Amino acid sequence: MGNRGAVVLIEENKVALIKRVRDGSVYYVFPGGGIQQHETPEAAAKREAFEELGVQLEIEALFATIEYEGNQYFFMAKRTGGTFGTGCGEEFTDRQRHRGTYQPVWVELKNLHDIDVKPREVGVKLQRLDEEK
Repeated sequence: MGNRGAVVLIEENKVALIKRVRDGSVYYVFPGGGIQQHETPEAAAKREAFEELGVQLEIEALFATIEYEGNQYFFMAKRTGGTFGTGCGEEFTDRQRHRGTYQPVWVELKNLHDIDVKPREVGVKLQRLDEEK
């Protein structure tokens, strides 16, 4: 898998996720993807958010690092522009990929425990933050 950069975008007590349907499974992932050569994790997270969500972001802070087939960096971010749901990355345009569907969605923070969020550790950490408010 390699190193990846991803964003945790929260607005109005909802987090932006990508709903995946693949091989009969439904699960949710944080917008993000592989870090390209000469790209920082933050830059990858911003690029992927634009490709997958259609939004421009400002990275605020590192939220979590998960080791799984490389380092996965999750950054808290704030939207600075764009229109949610207008991403046009290859996951939406390359019909030959056969990797299931990708759908940008908003999920209430209080409902994260009801869905299959990957990686689970990041979802749990977000829930704890929400409960502490």
